[in-house]
Formats: sequence, structure tokens, C-alpha cells
Amino acid sequence: MSNNISQVDQSRAAGGAAAAAEQALAAVRGLTGWIISDGKTGNDVQTRGVLDALGLTYQVKPVDPRGLWRVLSPWGPVSPAERFGTPASQFQPPWPDFAISVGRLTTPYMRALRRLAGRRTYTVILQDPKVGTGAADLYWVPEHDTLRGPNVITTLTSPHSFTPSRMAELRRSLPSEIAALPAPRVAVMLGGPNGDYRYTAATLAHLVSGLRALAGLGAGLMITPSRRTPADITAFVRDGTEGLRRLLWSGEGDNPYPHFLAHADVLVAPADSVNMVGEACATGKPVYVFEPEGGSAKFERFHAALRRHGATRPLPERLERLESWSYTPLNTAETIAAEIAYRWWQRREALGPAAGK
Repeated sequence: MSNNISQVDQSRAAGGAAAAAEQALAAVRGLTGWIISDGKTGNDVQTRGVLDALGLTYQVKPVDPRGLWRVLSPWGPVSPAERFGTPASQFQPPWPDFAISVGRLTTPYMRALRRLAGRRTYTVILQDPKVGTGAADLYWVPEHDTLRGPNVITTLTSPHSFTPSRMAELRRSLPSEIAALPAPRVAVMLGGPNGDYRYTAATLAHLVSGLRALAGLGAGLMITPSRRTPADITAFVRDGTEGLRRLLWSGEGDNPYPHFLAHADVLVAPADSVNMVGEACATGKPVYVFEPEGGSAKFERFHAALRRHGATRPLPERLERLESWSYTPLNTAETIAAEIAYRWWQRREALGPAAGK
């Protein structure tokens, strides 16, 4: 049986299990959850997105192992100083109904929780911590990752908090600054260099040329740097788009990024950010991907899959006309939440009175 969620859902529908999936989601709403967090914003976006989609009441349990215990993560145990499972620790009964985590630093805590809480807590790890599939009840990885197994599920993009309901709420109000821009409005998300991508002068010139081409066709630009964007990249884009109809977030005050996503007719996302590209593809609107120099086989698998889905195209330096295309929006957090609920419900039904003890 394939571990691809879409195929799982198709087989359920054929077997009349769609009602069971709905029943499972209804059963988990209002239950309790923990997020075991390493403090990274990108990781917390994913875990919160899934637990929000499940409708749980949850707490965030921050962890920051030091010294040897940090070095040993994700393979080693939790530091004895944590006193895990005792009244002196933040990790103590009553155990939650669900727990979720991302990142190698959180994996020892998830393993310890699963050992002490047993079937009382359904444990979920997002991404591959490289320790096999025995540290949690269920794993999620993006399709471009290679981890597979009977307790591994996959989706094309990563989970996030921009659900259809949240996007609809954001679209109910149009900030005056955005309303003043000409349509079509183009949301531009700036990334930054990482271990796979480099922002060279040539690639930045390509980005600015593409943005100027869009503006030259009448588009208004809504530009926001991310937390990973170096100041010199933001300055390059600011100088390169000077004189165009644009909004460019300075980094002060509330980030308008959610409104940019909700009110964009077209989006430009950086290839170096799986999260930002995935959030853009939740809109169902055309997404241009700007690719800095470099890349990797894993990133290429991700971007190739999005192109096959019909969601993205490479950002050209020049455009003769405004392009338009459509695709099925990728609402990953809800898809993952439905799968978690369904598997939890299956386990509860199989164990009967033993479930949750």
C-alpha cells in the first residue's frame, strides 16, 4: 500500500471510508496536544499548522539541550537534568492526547514521551530526524524526501497555518496600502543563502529584472524579506525597484506577509525556501519561483513535483505579457491532520478500552 496521502484517500473513498475520516476529525477536536519546540520559527509554523487543523487545545514545550546532550541529539537520551516525567519537569502527567515535533533536538524528548505515556499519547514527528521510524507513532515527510515506511505519510508541500478559512478571513479586509497598488498585485517573498543556494550578483540582477518586467506590464509589487534575508539583498531589491509601484516591508512593525499572500494575484517565491513556496502554492494563484545559484537533488525533486502539479514556473528575466494559470491549491496542514486523526481513530477502535491508557 502506497504511503502517498492522495492515494490513501482514494482507496478509502473506494472502500466507503470517507465517513470514517470525517468521524475521526470530529473525535479529535478539543483534545489536548503538546508541541515540543526547538524554537525555530520555520519548524513552529509547521507544527502549529497541523495542530490548528486538528482543532486541538495545545501547549508549546520549548527545549534547548546543552553540551553533550545537544551533541547526542537526535540519537541520545534526554538529559537527566530534565527529570523527564517527574513533577520537577515541564514534561509530566497528565500526558496529552497528541504530541508533535520537528528537528533533531526534539527527537529525544519525543522518544521519552512515547516510552512513558504509551498509548495515552499519539506521537507525530514532522521531517526525517535520521533515526529510523521507531521514535514516534507517525512520521510526515515531504514527497521529495526519501524516508518511507508503514508509519510514514507524504505530501508535496510542508504544513503551515494558511488554511482556506484563514485566507478567506484575510481576504475580507483589504489594507489601504495594498488597495492603492495597481492590479494585478504580485507578492514577492525574499529568501536568503543557505547550504544549497548562493545569492550572486548575477542571480540578484535576474530577480530585479523579472520584477521590473512584471511592473512594466502594469503590476503592483508587494515585497517582504524573510527572517533569513540579509540586509544587502533587501537593499539590492529596494534599489532595483525604486520608482515602481510597490510596497516593501522595512522589517519594522507587523509583517504584512499574510495580507500579501491573501491579496496577491501572482506570487514570486524563492527556491531556497520550501516553506514560502509551499505557502504560495496554497493560494491556487500563479507562482513564479526565483532560483539563486546552486541547488541540490532534494530541492530539484521538490520543484519538479510542483511544476508537474501545475503550480509553479521559473521566474523569467523578461516577460512579453502577463501569464495566468491555475491548479488545485495545496492545503497540506489539513491533509496531514486528516491522516493523523484517521490513524489515531483506527488505533482507538482497534484497542478499545485499552486506548488512551
